[in-house]
Amino acid sequence: MSLIFKTKVYEARDVLGGKVSAWQDEDGDWIETGLHIFFGAYPNMMNMFAELGIHDRLQWKIHQMIFAMQQLPGEFTTFDFIPGIPAPFNFGLAILMNQKMLTFAEKLQTAPPLIPMLIEGQDFIDAQDELSVTQFMRKYGMPERINEEVFVAMAKALDFIDPDKLSMTVVLTAMNRFLNESNGLQMAFLDGNQPDRLCEPMKQHIEKGGGEIIMKTPVKEIITKDDDSVDHLLLRTGEKVFADEYISAVPCDIFKRYIPKNWANMPYFRQVDELEGIPVINLHMWFDQKLQAVDHLCFSRSPLLSVYADMSVTCKEYYDPNASMIELVFAPCSPIAGGNTNWIAKSDEEIIDATMGELARLFPKEIAADEKWPATKVQEGKEGKARLRKYAVVKVPRSVYAAIPGRNKFRPSQTTPIPNFTLAGDWTSQKFLGSMEGAVLGGKLAAEVVANRAKGNANKPVKEIQQSVIDVASTHVAKEPAGVKGDGAIAWGGGASFSKDNKDLLLEADPAQFTPAVV
Repeated sequence: MSLIFKTKVYEARDVLGGKVSAWQDEDGDWIETGLHIFFGAYPNMMNMFAELGIHDRLQWKIHQMIFAMQQLPGEFTTFDFIPGIPAPFNFGLAILMNQKMLTFAEKLQTAPPLIPMLIEGQDFIDAQDELSVTQFMRKYGMPERINEEVFVAMAKALDFIDPDKLSMTVVLTAMNRFLNESNGLQMAFLDGNQPDRLCEPMKQHIEKGGGEIIMKTPVKEIITKDDDSVDHLLLRTGEKVFADEYISAVPCDIFKRYIPKNWANMPYFRQVDELEGIPVINLHMWFDQKLQAVDHLCFSRSPLLSVYADMSVTCKEYYDPNASMIELVFAPCSPIAGGNTNWIAKSDEEIIDATMGELARLFPKEIAADEKWPATKVQEGKEGKARLRKYAVVKVPRSVYAAIPGRNKFRPSQTTPIPNFTLAGDWTSQKFLGSMEGAVLGGKLAAEVVANRAKGNANKPVKEIQQSVIDVASTHVAKEPAGVKGDGAIAWGGGASFSKDNKDLLLEADPAQFTPAVV
């Protein structure tokens, strides 16, 4: 049975892409919401690239992982995946060949706890969601040093938090993909800015199929009928949007502000209270000369930084043979993310100064002592000459959902109790964590729900709701939805360089972001 849908996408912002959005500054340089990497273990993303005909826009890097050496500043070590050796043997061999991070005895201790993942698969992986990475390590007798050498880097890269806060299910899900696919850990960068090189082909694909994308058109409220189904969407302009099917693809924190009053006591919608986005900061730092260039993603293993890349080398559009532009993920960056300092509430200058101190450690022979950045004072008398020429700080107060222990069971199915309303998003129930791959799969599953219903079939089942949620829902005092106030990226769960207006909006809508850290 062939189905034809006429699709309309209503985008609240003036740019496409959500957490993959980017924009140009006054100099014409691109500012990205996040440092995005594409993995070989992203099958749904790769299928989408193939459907759009843009596979050639991925710049695949050599199959390895690169780690900064904590004890040897300025030096790196790698996990090298030998071509032609299938998974999972290539992964095991890459770890065994590395002589700088773990001893042979520690490597042997690490392997046995991971065997059930390979044998039992997803059932074992899901069962570990109640444990943090650190708790799992200690339960199964893994060496403590693997936390410092590997899991700190993985946790920050996967969910912007430390291993003692991250669900082990997230790490095992990633490892299971990497261990089962020979090219699973191979990484690629997009060859240019996301709006032109990724979002525009998606937009054109929708329009070619007869769909429309309407920009700068925020929804004010979801209006329902007496039977709880959606009657229409009320836009801020006052326009009413009527449709046969409605799909929400907003972040979980934004969706909470739209739940209609007559849905508020349904356990399905109350479980969303158990999920929240995690803060992260993305930095762009332009230097006046070239730093030690690595054409790859680097895991810093720094207390402040997660991963970074010299985009003047890794990305074709940003290529510069004379000067470096480093893009970094600053995490964990607030008490919400388990950090000891609330960097979201600090000034851009304070964040950059702290980062310059870390870069001085990572590049001891290259970063100059600069009186503008006191943290670089340790470089006095050293040979470093590179100075920061320009920077951009992008704060994302609510990024991907916080995958802390015990959250997986609260991720809602794409099927909802509402007959013409479906949920999409990386935070909905699917086997991948909050990521680009999770977002694509969540959208695909939502489309399957709608298509299945259009064929006249029974709805795909709603995921089982936890009894604790059912109990809370029965006594919940329903209120009119708060709605979303303001405009721009921060209002809609994206990232932006902070202005006073952005800070005031966040203080009103999400005061938890300014809670001081308790040490």
